[in-house]
Amino acid sequence: MRFLGRFGPGLLLVAGLATAATLLGVMVPVAGAPVLALAGGAGVGAVARRYGTDTGRFEPGLVLTRQRVLGAAIVLLGLGLPVGAVLSVGRETAVVLVGTLIAGAVAAVVVGRMLALDRESAILVAVGTTICGASAIAAATAVLKPDRDRVAYALGTIFVFNVVAVLVYPPLGRLLGLSQEAFGLWAGTAINDTSSVLAAGVIFGPAAAHFAVIVKLVRSLMIVPMCLGLHLANRRADTTAKSSVLQAFPLFVALFLAASVIAGLGMVPGSWTAPLASISAWLIAAVLAAIGTSLSWRQLRSAGSRPLLFGGILAVILACSSLALQFATGWR
Repeated sequence: MRFLGRFGPGLLLVAGLATAATLLGVMVPVAGAPVLALAGGAGVGAVARRYGTDTGRFEPGLVLTRQRVLGAAIVLLGLGLPVGAVLSVGRETAVVLVGTLIAGAVAAVVVGRMLALDRESAILVAVGTTICGASAIAAATAVLKPDRDRVAYALGTIFVFNVVAVLVYPPLGRLLGLSQEAFGLWAGTAINDTSSVLAAGVIFGPAAAHFAVIVKLVRSLMIVPMCLGLHLANRRADTTAKSSVLQAFPLFVALFLAASVIAGLGMVPGSWTAPLASISAWLIAAVLAAIGTSLSWRQLRSAGSRPLLFGGILAVILACSSLALQFATGWR
């Protein structure tokens, strides 16, 4: 009872926001539940500040959601990524997948320095663009513990270019004469969030949508090395850290990989895959709703336009490098 009295109000608030965002996300897949949840949380926070109140009563539950729920959501993602299927598609598309990731990573470093972006903003926008949209940003957030306004700006940037991609990719694919699988590979390697990958694929054709989602799931596995790299970089920067790498390594990353192996061994019934993915998406939406309650438009405006420009440049580089590699390897 004490737990419910302390954490219940905040947990109920984020649960309601996440549920509403999930339902709206089904109707507006281009936006997606994560961005809608973040906007909903920001709206609640803005209303509270407008009327001279705060989220104090809800804060314990909001803090618990921000700190504890992300890991569970990311582990559940792993149950939808069976290692065997991932390796099979990975072999077929390895050159394009790996090539676009390398191009995105190099561009992120070069362009980020040219624009003089702060480290956290550059990393969040880069991983969201090159790996897996909101899921990659959520995983990076769990490792980096960045300022919440930077998380919000990164998600907003991803959202803008998701919308652009859904509108632009299908007609461009037809203009270029891409086959269903070739378009699926392009969408899966160059569009950020899974919801937008699926939306673009459905517009182009059912076979394109199916292949695009599989490629996108394979690309999502890069969350593991991304988190490991960020963690090790943080440890090198923190000269006061005394624990071993194994002691300090984020547990959710190891559990994510273990979940993928479990799924690959056939220990997860096929009928569970869609519900687990839905629960994971709902949990990510809940976390972003909790983050949103503490945001203000003033904070977002202070970030300026450079992160948005950074995301746009990366999106174009990713799209062009994916197409170039496809044409070079015969994916037409």
